[in-house]
Amino acid sequence: MTSSNLTRGAATWALLSLAVGSFGIGMTEFVVMGLLPNIAEDLLPTLWAADSADAIAQTGWLITLYALGVVVGAPTIAGSVAKYPRHRVMIGLALALTVFNALTFLAPTFELVAASRFLAGLPHGAYFGIGALVAADVLGPGQRAKGVAFVLTGLTVANVVGVPLGTYLGQQVGWRAAFMVVAAIFGAATVLIAFFVPEHPGDPGRTLRAELKVFRIGQVWLALGVGAIGFGGFFAVYSYVAPMVTEVAGSPEWVVPIVLVLMGLGMTIGNLVGGHLADVDLKRTLVGGLLALAVVQALLAVTSHWIWALAFFVFLTGFVSAALSPTIQTRLMDVAEDNQSIAAALNHSALNIGNALGAFLGGLVIAAGWGFVAPAWVGVLLALGGLGIAVASLAAERRRAGALV
Repeated sequence: MTSSNLTRGAATWALLSLAVGSFGIGMTEFVVMGLLPNIAEDLLPTLWAADSADAIAQTGWLITLYALGVVVGAPTIAGSVAKYPRHRVMIGLALALTVFNALTFLAPTFELVAASRFLAGLPHGAYFGIGALVAADVLGPGQRAKGVAFVLTGLTVANVVGVPLGTYLGQQVGWRAAFMVVAAIFGAATVLIAFFVPEHPGDPGRTLRAELKVFRIGQVWLALGVGAIGFGGFFAVYSYVAPMVTEVAGSPEWVVPIVLVLMGLGMTIGNLVGGHLADVDLKRTLVGGLLALAVVQALLAVTSHWIWALAFFVFLTGFVSAALSPTIQTRLMDVAEDNQSIAAALNHSALNIGNALGAFLGGLVIAAGWGFVAPAWVGVLLALGGLGIAVASLAAERRRAGALV
């Protein structure tokens, strides 16, 4: 059975199979953040004994290397496999994620773990990008963004369930146990995709060289800019929620996981709502979402001394940012012309650039002595920057449409 004539039940199982893999990706990407001290103490014992802060900082490179893998792998892998049947590509990507995360679990030294994290990041963008194309086709016309959002739901649910549980398991049993679970999740996803994702042809005429022509399209660069700049506002806040809770609101450490779970819940709900809104009116959802993200983060900044207000606006930050994710993804697919595979994957390169940019600028203003609320203001500026790019993109599109009339 092909994706064009699936029953409702078969379509649901296909989307759930893809979402299991995205759950694993969300867990492997973010669980490292909660286990940095555990990994540093185990893999860098000499440095840990001399200076634990320095050891944790060096271990933070594992996060950077994963993000670098995403940025490199998304366009190269997606462009290289565009000609192959997409359901088979998804099986291969899920299998690669299984193997590379198993390497993280098994690698005996810091250097080998670092290499495994880079490798684990490589299939990330291609999995989401090609999975988004399959999901959009499974649900059919008029529901493309909803299909994209369904696949991304696994990523957001991972922030509610997988990351907290993986962090707790890693703290209690050893950090490697978390990655053993991640590898098992990807193994399950591989089997589910093989059984339930229908045949989905690629484009035999596409090559990496042909796919790279996507970079000649100005609107693609603008859409990527929206993701890298606008979404960087979310990561500026997400990276420094913990000190905001303890140092600004004055709450105990046990409150931090609760606030992070609230952010994950906001992301899960926002992702599904955003998929629906983008199908109704993608352009208004894009502009309104970026404006809302700036407003919410400004309110977070001015009310963060009260823990209940902080928790509420962290929830809303997760909600609005996740609503933007399928919107930006679908926008890229709209402007990429016939370069769909690489464009859909490039979104995740852009978001990981936003991850690095938001975390870096947030850390910069903290280091400058502006306090732990300052990253929220950085988030406001980045969201407004993304809004400006989105408005420019839509204005250019209208001018071009008018010129063609």
